[in-house]
Amino acid sequence: MWKSTAPNSPNAPAEPQRTPTTPHNPTPTSGPSTPEYNPVSAPRTAATSATSEQATIGKSLVIKGEVTGSESLYIDGRVEGSINLPGNRVTVGRNGVVAANVTAREIVVQGKVRGNMTASDRVDIRNEGSLTGDVVAQRISIEDGAYFKGGIDIRKPGKEGKDAQSIDNKTTTQTAATA
Repeated sequence: MWKSTAPNSPNAPAEPQRTPTTPHNPTPTSGPSTPEYNPVSAPRTAATSATSEQATIGKSLVIKGEVTGSESLYIDGRVEGSINLPGNRVTVGRNGVVAANVTAREIVVQGKVRGNMTASDRVDIRNEGSLTGDVVAQRISIEDGAYFKGGIDIRKPGKEGKDAQSIDNKTTTQTAATA
């Protein structure tokens, strides 16, 4: 009886091991091949777009000058100068130190920022964030524990464009008159 049980035990575990191995191989093969053609193409595009649309400035990077572009930016390093990303999101991470004027659609401060901020949508200063400078935005959020020193100018969506146009027109008129 011991001999017949011993061969059955190795055969039984061997067969279950082959069975799980076989399902694991077909599942990944079936999963990736099916998603690669249809379902995963759309999710990968969405995931890739989300990742590729956000650039990152790492902890050890220092940038001095002007940062411009057409994608969102996550700053965990140091930036000095100006950041101009209209229509995109700028996030200053917990390790981020920014000494710049920032222009973007949405600005999130988790680190330290010295400079003026202009957001077409909103500015969020999180609990560990620190902002010294003026803010121009439609909405602003300052969490408990955050540090803010500066002025706030809340602009309504309709008036923002009109004010900007009239200011540009006055500047153009003055420039033309002196020229």
